[in-house]
Amino acid sequence: MLGLGTIAKKVFGTPNDREVKARRPLVEKINALEPQFTDLTDEQIIEKTAEFRERLAKGEALDDLLPEAFANVREAARRTLGLRAFDVQLMGGIFLHQGNIAEMKTGEGKTLMATFPAYLNALTGRGVHIVTVNDYLARRDAEWMGKVYAALGLTTGVVYPQQPEQEKAEAYGADVTYATNNELGFDYLRDNMRMDLDEMNQRDHYFAIVDEVDSILIDEARTPLIISGPSEDRSELYKTIDTVVPSLSDEHFTIDEKTRNVTYTDEGNEFLEQELLRQGILPEGQSLYDPESTTLVHHVTQALRAHKLFQRDKDYIVRDDEVVLIDEFTGRMMSGRRLSDGLHQAIEAKENVSIQPENVTLASVTFQNYFRLYDKLGGMTGTAATEAEEFAEIYKLGVIEVPTNRPIARVDEHDAVYRTAKEKYDAIRETIEEAHKKGQPILVGTTSIEKSEFLSQMLKERGVPHNVLNARQHEQEAAIVADAGKPGAVTIATNMAGRGTDIQLGGNVDMKVLEALATDPEADPAALRERAEAEVAGDKKKVLEAGGLFVLATERHESRRIDNQLRGRSGRQGDPGRSAFYLSLEDDLMRIFGSERLDNVLGKLGMKEGEAIIHPWVNKSLEKAQAKVEARNFDIRKQLLKFDDVMNDQRKAIFGQRLEIMESKDVNEIVEDMRHQVIDDLVDFYIPARSYADQWDGEGLYAAVIEKLGVDAPVIAWTQEEGVDDSDIRERLYKATDEFMAGKAAKFGPEQMRRIEKQVLLQTIDAKWREHLVTLEHLRSVVGFRGYAQRDPLNEYKNESFQLFESLLNSLREEVTEKLAQLRPLSEEEQKQMLAQLIEQQRALQGAEAGAQPGAAPAAGPQAAAQPDGAGETAVAEVGRNDPCPCGSGKRYKHCHGAVTA
Repeated sequence: MLGLGTIAKKVFGTPNDREVKARRPLVEKINALEPQFTDLTDEQIIEKTAEFRERLAKGEALDDLLPEAFANVREAARRTLGLRAFDVQLMGGIFLHQGNIAEMKTGEGKTLMATFPAYLNALTGRGVHIVTVNDYLARRDAEWMGKVYAALGLTTGVVYPQQPEQEKAEAYGADVTYATNNELGFDYLRDNMRMDLDEMNQRDHYFAIVDEVDSILIDEARTPLIISGPSEDRSELYKTIDTVVPSLSDEHFTIDEKTRNVTYTDEGNEFLEQELLRQGILPEGQSLYDPESTTLVHHVTQALRAHKLFQRDKDYIVRDDEVVLIDEFTGRMMSGRRLSDGLHQAIEAKENVSIQPENVTLASVTFQNYFRLYDKLGGMTGTAATEAEEFAEIYKLGVIEVPTNRPIARVDEHDAVYRTAKEKYDAIRETIEEAHKKGQPILVGTTSIEKSEFLSQMLKERGVPHNVLNARQHEQEAAIVADAGKPGAVTIATNMAGRGTDIQLGGNVDMKVLEALATDPEADPAALRERAEAEVAGDKKKVLEAGGLFVLATERHESRRIDNQLRGRSGRQGDPGRSAFYLSLEDDLMRIFGSERLDNVLGKLGMKEGEAIIHPWVNKSLEKAQAKVEARNFDIRKQLLKFDDVMNDQRKAIFGQRLEIMESKDVNEIVEDMRHQVIDDLVDFYIPARSYADQWDGEGLYAAVIEKLGVDAPVIAWTQEEGVDDSDIRERLYKATDEFMAGKAAKFGPEQMRRIEKQVLLQTIDAKWREHLVTLEHLRSVVGFRGYAQRDPLNEYKNESFQLFESLLNSLREEVTEKLAQLRPLSEEEQKQMLAQLIEQQRALQGAEAGAQPGAAPAAGPQAAAQPDGAGETAVAEVGRNDPCPCGSGKRYKHCHGAVTA
């Protein structure tokens, strides 16, 4: 009997059916325009683009232009690529333009589909980003679809790692830019570390179309992009803290060996506080519970872990003045591998060897927060429906399944469950041999490199020719996938491998032509293509007779999406195909979710060795298990995002402030406001509100004014005058400092002074933000323990990070004011000394940067303007702004040390 829900769906249709039905009239409208656009000349197609832009400028909406714009793209693609877009591709393009994820099966033409919304949105002149999962696909798609955009009068760019700056700027300046998610994220961070507006590459975050959207926005959502560089040397701090830990007794801490965690008890915290105060590590009047102590608490916790959880000759060895980790599974040394978050340094201090500096985060962002910067987002994938809730909640993206152009003819078999892994692999090998003999191509999906190589070894022993596709063969990915549809081909792949390249039955014509041209460059391409098409047509016939592509999966993944992706490799464009999953009770997923009970049942049924249980109930129970794991992973991602959102608000504020400073021609007003705020803080501190004149600390204020403001004003005499109040002293200090800084500007020259002010502001913001990121990392690592005290760790993190941010802004004002107050022009002799020091520092930095991540900037470089005596009016005359910097960095002087000294 049918359930009520099923009956309702039959009568009213599913929500997805209604969405698809609602777009059909728009598709019919585009089709009706086709004859009109077929009659246009190539020049008229380009002229249409100019006409659309003009209409947009006059106030017409993109939605009004959609039918004509899509008809124009369809005609351009037909002429340049010989591909006429199907109605389902037009429909998918409409969904993308409207800010949704279009779920389309493999081989339905997602790459071409993206050109429709990309063209329409590029008409605004704000640029469209098309995001792919790897550099190969970004280059391939940009070259392939670039022909369509060129025929429409648009420019195309591609962004890739280690790209020359000029080329990268041009790529971002194009109408449509293809790039990987990693490169886009790193460029965003690099842009927000620039010192000059002209050096920024990303001009706007208007519209992004994300290919393989589930891989980028779900699977990689927890991976932060980090640009790091060497930090300042803290070896003395590690050594001093290390002297405290041996004096702790058992009541001062607790150890949880299961989770490899240590925590201090209340007695331990009290003892530590007294000890750190006595040694002068903890400032007087500051407690370990204060937000300012977060970094210190982190270091003392790491020191305790180093002493109590890590044992010499078990977890690590000491060799040649170096702590080398030992792999707990193999017992081998892991040279070059280091523990993060200062733990390795804590072990080095414990063993009294040289302490290597930590890498410090200069800038970081998660994919979740990067892609939420865009005004509008669209996505394409073959598998998104199972994660629809997450896409809706985090990214405000709807998921709509676009119908296939032809009905799916693939046969999906029920899972076969064996008792042991050995029985499963024996059955897999027999199935592969059988398919190979009858000429059916087979794609075998494995969950790891290790398993793909184990299966490869089994087939080698039986003499079965095959290809292996995993991370070690990623360069040959396209070539291996192109051959995977040939008669009798056996391809063993890790589950994610080969995405973005279709497996075409009989082989890939384009690949055959390229291979033939590589062998004989003088051959006629047209003749080669004709021969390749004939070969592929013959091979395709054989494969179709053998049953199409057979996808055999050797294990269920934690996520149903990954299984569906693998299954979707077969049955492309209505082709016949077959898919099957071979499992065993020893597989991770089966083992974790109650395989003992199933093992007992199978035993009672008297199953013989090599037999499998095949039943729809098994499929249902496995799907439920996978849904549970997916829900748990979603909760983890959601919780991480809540923490990252706190930092993201602060990141936006800092990056926004930097941009404002870079866009300003004159930052004098900002600097003046900062200086006046510092004066207010000093007066409030030394002349407290509602206090009597004899309680004022005139001497303290005088000393602070000289130190912070660089002005020798008669503050003590002012505080002793009759009838003077705090507002009078403020006004006098404003006037004295304004005159002092005006005199300094006259010495340097107004233009030079404005440039120095801007550089000092940007450098100080960057230095403070770097320190703040480290403190937030440390706070996040310890805030979880607040849960034991019935306090919500997220609220605690929000409150304390806000206090830390306020403290950052206060210290920023002070530091900028102090640095500018201490500036003075250099003498000729001092200039020579400074340049010599810069060259030495640069050499040292280049050595230190060798181990930094791609795109890393030095954390503590020579910042001459940020130091007393750091800027000189004659430095510019000696070294031209466009000359190579004398420090040897290879950059122009104005982009290197000239950015500071000039």
